[in-house]
Amino acid sequence: MTSNNDTPAGTSLEPVIRHTADGRTRIEHAWPREARAGRAIQHAIARHVDTQNALPAEIRRIAGVDIGFEDSGHTTRAAIVVLDPNDLSVLEQVLVRRPTRMPYIPGLLSFREIPAALDALDELSELPDLLMVDGHGIAHPRRLGVATHLGLASGLPTIGVAKKRLTGTHDPAPEERLAWTPLMDGHEIIGAVLRSRVRVKPIFISPGHRVDLDTALDWVTRTLTRYRLPETTRAADRLASRRR
Repeated sequence: MTSNNDTPAGTSLEPVIRHTADGRTRIEHAWPREARAGRAIQHAIARHVDTQNALPAEIRRIAGVDIGFEDSGHTTRAAIVVLDPNDLSVLEQVLVRRPTRMPYIPGLLSFREIPAALDALDELSELPDLLMVDGHGIAHPRRLGVATHLGLASGLPTIGVAKKRLTGTHDPAPEERLAWTPLMDGHEIIGAVLRSRVRVKPIFISPGHRVDLDTALDWVTRTLTRYRLPETTRAADRLASRRR
């Protein structure tokens, strides 16, 4: 993702803070191909994660982000669909494919996924106010799931919307629609296990960056219809599937 004062981060593992012309604060870093460097970068940038609500007063554009792989993992596919938050109609959509930069390493999936997602954001005519990412936010062993990492790299508020638990423990999710139970790591709440539809498996919601848990739950429930997943996620998945 580019801005007026972006420059390459080089090969250093030390992250660089960039302030963009439109007021965002981005974390720029190298994109390693091996585990030790990836974990070092995770630890370095995790201290910049902000789980306080920092959404703009008016939300005009919300986006679903779906990132996957093709060609036996050699190609990364990033789909972004921007919706109107009032009626969930599609405002814009972009799909990009890029060569995959890093092999699959557990806990470091975001390093494989995010470069293509940043390129997809660059192709939008206007950036969204909020990204709802198919994946985890801080509900990650090092508090740096794909939604959190994408928030840091783009400077945009993000929410993680995942289909499965990655880490943490929780009580059984209540059976009532829109009821939830905390996802815990020790004494820390790292997300919510939300029953989005009765008699259907719950989904896992976590703050990504610049969003707190209450706000994350609010926006997920606003974008739920009669399906298990919010319309943001469904729209991005449809775009990725249709053009596969």
